[in-house]
Amino acid sequence: MADARFEDGAEGPLALRAETPEDLSVIAALVQDAVFTLADIAWEAKSHRLAFLVNRFRWEDKAKAEAEKRPYERVRALLVFSDVTRVASQGIDRNDRETVVSLLDLQWAEGAQGSGTLTLILAGDGAIAISVECLSIDLRDVTRPYRAVSGEAPRHKD
Repeated sequence: MADARFEDGAEGPLALRAETPEDLSVIAALVQDAVFTLADIAWEAKSHRLAFLVNRFRWEDKAKAEAEKRPYERVRALLVFSDVTRVASQGIDRNDRETVVSLLDLQWAEGAQGSGTLTLILAGDGAIAISVECLSIDLRDVTRPYRAVSGEAPRHKD
């Protein structure tokens, strides 16, 4: 039996879970350049869950869109962090709920006995630090893909 390839999942909605740093790197790649507003964040303290409703660029479809000469796509997705004990932010005006932020990366710093801190690195020097009891993240597409408004793939300066 052959290993699954990244391209094999390109046609359907994503539903992934990260429980290891290796898993996290896959989710981090898929949510790179996702955009959301602060109003799209829900903190459920009693259930220790932090959820983001993001507009995710479909990196897994980029090559196919280029080959077919069709527009790039985005999709609304839930990015859910479980077993959260604390959330902190910097460089973000938490009172401006309509500010659009762009997610550049997810970083993991392991602590004692499987706990640690996930840091969402945002464009413009913002960051959200999420302390967790263990690494447990879910990414699930919740809408049909739609044409990326800019018509372009996100780019980064080298």
